[in-house]
Amino acid sequence: MAKNKKNMTEKPPPIDKLLKPAIGVVIAFVAYYFMKGISTEIPRIDVTDELALREVFFGEGEGRNYVILCHTLPAEGSGKKALPISSVFQDSMDELHSNNNMIAQFSLMDCTHKLPSGKTIQEKFNLDLKRRPTIFISGKVGPPKQIPEKHLKTGHMLTKVLKGMLEPHAAKIETTKDLKSKCLNKSICALLLKGGTPPQALKDAFKNLLSTYEDVQFASVDSQTLLLTGLEEYLPEYQPGHHRFVVFQKISGGIDSKQGRLITSIAPMKDVISFNNMSNLINQVKNGSLAPQKLSGTPQVKTRTKKLEEQERAKRERNQKKKEQQQSAKQKASSTFSSSAENDGSKEGRKAERERRRAEHRAGNPNYREKTPEELAEMEKQRRKRMDEESKKWNIEADDASEGGDTTSDVYEDFDGDDEYMEDLDEDEDEEILDLD
Repeated sequence: MAKNKKNMTEKPPPIDKLLKPAIGVVIAFVAYYFMKGISTEIPRIDVTDELALREVFFGEGEGRNYVILCHTLPAEGSGKKALPISSVFQDSMDELHSNNNMIAQFSLMDCTHKLPSGKTIQEKFNLDLKRRPTIFISGKVGPPKQIPEKHLKTGHMLTKVLKGMLEPHAAKIETTKDLKSKCLNKSICALLLKGGTPPQALKDAFKNLLSTYEDVQFASVDSQTLLLTGLEEYLPEYQPGHHRFVVFQKISGGIDSKQGRLITSIAPMKDVISFNNMSNLINQVKNGSLAPQKLSGTPQVKTRTKKLEEQERAKRERNQKKKEQQQSAKQKASSTFSSSAENDGSKEGRKAERERRRAEHRAGNPNYREKTPEELAEMEKQRRKRMDEESKKWNIEADDASEGGDTTSDVYEDFDGDDEYMEDLDEDEDEEILDLD
């Protein structure tokens, strides 16, 4: 019989065969963490540099935003180790950098440093160092503002709140106060009146506008529930599902009573809403190629009701009739002028010339409006006042005549000595009559 083979156990591979892969893995890990440490090196703000502090706190200089972690180094020679960098701060920075989103510069700062005023940075800006990690934003967005502790649980939570605070976004308009402070009080404001949920294409276009025009304030209002009185008659009529767009340009005044009444003007979008059309409208308002129409009053935000809709519809119809009347008057003036061909000096020609020039002036002036009876009465009052002043300059008063004597009697006395001359004239006339006979 054949001999049974003994169970043979496999021997482990030689150590020299495993050594090379292990070394490769270790080198890869070391290189990874080394490169990560280089890419995420966090700069520290020099608190002794006054210019650097003003740039961080108030956005002077390059005008960028900062995310600052309060981190104090131990005194030299104390033998103490520095506290580790907050993982929430580090993870948020890595997340933003990995997405190439450089909304702010992450830096470290000693918030216990004493400023020349005698106060520490913590005391100057009311920072609570007991809430760790102590993180604040500053720079172009304004003076230091501490991040609430509820947003500092994870790096992703910090990233989310930083995007909301630092990335440009459209202001939400819900009240008249919001409209004035967030939109009308700005130099230029672009307002989107949403007729429903905007499509993704419109959201992307509006997002691109936000990043393209950093000096323009953007805002949105829900036209489904809100209505802007004093503005609707200048825009296309509201239809559910249709969006409207308008650009405001501030003329004067402000929300503060000392600045005077807030006066603004509008340039409504009449084309299809798209990125190119909205961008062109904003550029035209900025460079002055399009003159916005001045508003007589400040728009008011009210809840949309059927009664308000009827009032706005009636106002729109009155404005349309007024435009038609002005257009017909313009056509009539032009026809009158064409019939007379030109101003020939006659009464009709002069009147036609005045009407033609008046119509051209009104057509070329979008802010033209008819004068009120009160304004006409005031103009007439001023005209009469000027006439009285001129008449006093040229008319001779009774007092003036008495001072110089009786001028009329002097004139007649001069003619009394000319009786002989008058008789000669009578004789000449008689001779002429005889010759005719």
